Amino acid sequence: MADTLIVTFITPDRPGVVEQLSKTVSDLGGNWLESRMAHLAGTFAGVARVSAPDGKAPDIRAALLALESDDFQVMVKFAADVPDGAASAKGPLLELELMGPDHPGIVMEVTRCLAAAGVSVEEMVTWVEGAPVGGGMLFYAEAKVRLPAGLSEDDLEAALDATANALMVDISVGDED
Repeated sequence: MADTLIVTFITPDRPGVVEQLSKTVSDLGGNWLESRMAHLAGTFAGVARVSAPDGKAPDIRAALLALESDDFQVMVKFAADVPDGAASAKGPLLELELMGPDHPGIVMEVTRCLAAAGVSVEEMVTWVEGAPVGGGMLFYAEAKVRLPAGLSEDDLEAALDATANALMVDISVGDED
């Protein structure tokens, strides 16, 4: 039975970063299963789920941590394998979109509201860009959120309305489709 490792990393952005990481895993018999990575402010950061053959997880972990000598910051954690169908046992997955004038505290206030309702953030992407009219910056967020049993989409929208009004942003919630 294979072990699962969760690898997080950050390094100055340069060509070959993903190849270096994936080669380290592959050279020791590991398999790169899934990942999320992004270029942010001159750095490259990511998280990956890697499977390791029996007995190889400590070797893969050590090899990945050794990349710190090549200007990587790496963290490797062991994770229990969760069957793919396990997520469907939870509540529905919805998409959340947010747009409004950028200012500090937007993510904190929205996620505070989500946490108070028992909603789990499955994925989130945020960015800022110049407003097309009037100058200033607009903040955008797109997230996939999973509702707990017993919370309806209407209940979530009602909870988010007060937060959206206080932040002066627009928040919409809808089916993942």
